[in-house]
Amino acid sequence: MNQYERHISRLREELRQRSSDEKAESSRRYFPDGINCIGANAADIKSIISGFHSDSHSENAELTAVEVLAIAEHLLLTAQCHEENLIAFGLLNKLVKKNYDDDLLLRFEYWLEHYASNWAQVDDLCIKTIYQFLLSRPHLIVKTQHWATSEVSWCRRASNVVWVKFIKRGMGKSTYYLDKQLAFKNCDLLIDDKDEFVQKSIGWLLKVTSQHHENDVIEYIENNATKMTRPTMRYAIEKMDAATRQRLLSLK
Repeated sequence: MNQYERHISRLREELRQRSSDEKAESSRRYFPDGINCIGANAADIKSIISGFHSDSHSENAELTAVEVLAIAEHLLLTAQCHEENLIAFGLLNKLVKKNYDDDLLLRFEYWLEHYASNWAQVDDLCIKTIYQFLLSRPHLIVKTQHWATSEVSWCRRASNVVWVKFIKRGMGKSTYYLDKQLAFKNCDLLIDDKDEFVQKSIGWLLKVTSQHHENDVIEYIENNATKMTRPTMRYAIEKMDAATRQRLLSLK
C-alpha cells in the first residue's frame, strides 16, 4: 500500500462511519436520474476535509501541497461514490490560493470532463475550489470561457457556474467586475444546448448578472426569449420585480 492509499483508506473509513441509509435516501431526492452515494451530507464532507488538515493528524500536517493534490487525484481516479469526489475536490480548498501554478486550471478542466458526474459535483468544484483558486489569479477568470465548447455537458455547465461569483467580487482593496458582454456571449454559445443542467446554468448566470446589470439582462431576455427554455427564463428573472417577471414570461 503506497502513501496515497493509506490516506485514502483513512478518508473512506471516516466517510463510512459518518454515512447512513437515511442520509443517502435524502440525497437521492435531488438526483432524479440516480446517484451512487453512500449517505453523507455537506456537513459530514466538510468535517472530514477539516479533519484531514487538522493538527491532530500529524502525518497529514507534513504533506506538501503537491502531495495533497496527488492524493486528491488518486481518490478521484478510484472514487467509489459521489461523496468521495466531493472530498477529493475539497482537499484543495485551503491550499489553492497560495500554492500551485496557473496550470492547475487545466487539471480542473480535466476533472470536469472526466470525473464530475452530476450537477452537485460541478457546482461544488466551481463555487468552492476553483473560486478560491481564481480569487488570487483574476487574470485566469476569463480563461474558462472555452469550457462552453466542451463535448462534456458538465464542463459546459461549469463555464457558467464558475463565473457566478465574479460578476462583481471584492478582491483585497479592489473590486473585480466580469465583463457583462462575456457573460452574454457565454449564454449565446449555450442557449441551444439540449442538456437541462447547462440550461439551468444559463439561468443562474443571468440571474446573478441581473443583480448588477438588470436592464441589460432584461434586454438580453427580450431578444432571446424564443430561444430560451421556460425554466431557464424563470431562473434568470427570479430576482426581478413581479411585474417585470410577468411581462418577460409572457414572451414565451
